[in-house]
Amino acid sequence: MREQLKREWAEVRKTRQFGLVFDRHLPELVPLPKVTPRRGDLVAKKGASLTDRWRVRRVRDGVAECVRPEGTADAGARFDWPLADLIVVRQFGEPIFPALTPMDQVQNGPADAPWHCLIEADNYHALQLLGYLYAGQVDCIYIDPPYNTGARDWKYNNDYVDGNDAWRHSKWLSFMEKRLRLARILLNQRRGVLIATIDRNELHHLGMLLADIFPDSNRQLVSICINPSGSSGEGLSRVEEYAIFCFLSDTEPCFVADDMLLPQSEKRSSHIRW
Repeated sequence: MREQLKREWAEVRKTRQFGLVFDRHLPELVPLPKVTPRRGDLVAKKGASLTDRWRVRRVRDGVAECVRPEGTADAGARFDWPLADLIVVRQFGEPIFPALTPMDQVQNGPADAPWHCLIEADNYHALQLLGYLYAGQVDCIYIDPPYNTGARDWKYNNDYVDGNDAWRHSKWLSFMEKRLRLARILLNQRRGVLIATIDRNELHHLGMLLADIFPDSNRQLVSICINPSGSSGEGLSRVEEYAIFCFLSDTEPCFVADDMLLPQSEKRSSHIRW
């Protein structure tokens, strides 16, 4: 009881009364499909919600005896499942020892030329892993987060968040905050730039979140025309999405003439863009 009260009080003390206020939701969960469940592991039934978790009490003859963890409504309830029907679940913050496994490569130039690397992973764990080697060394990060339109375009804890979820904006902020704080660790604090694209659904929330995480940056909003004819059925017709630029320290836009961007046949000198 004493330890539980200490944990609860620690959470209460984190409550914000000013600035951007949102609920820090239950820790995000990550499935580990290639890990065999063992005694003590938290598991979920394959195909079910990751939040519907069980604790493995023992494993015998390919069958796991599982019980509901303490603190749940039906704590102590017991059920047996074949190991093949279960998937191990970890909470963010628990050690999972991520590593990069080479899958394939394409080489079209000399070995000493600039090269690109594609990492397929949960973006949180990929950023966390890169932080071990490249903290403070990244010049530019471009992110294209879920727009949270309410049309089941993203998941939180493996469940789709749709327009019927009263907490969808709060979940989105909780989701984004973790990743943006890792991105800040990676950025070069003198010349780093973070660019985030977004539409109207989370534009203002994202702007406030970036102001909270990058308070010393120069933040600028750029409109991007994506549909010149405009969208219909939403009142005023909209033609744009947005990009928010966060320039750290002494970083600033580099202005270049069209002559440096266009092919020779299309060069003009009357416009400046960046």
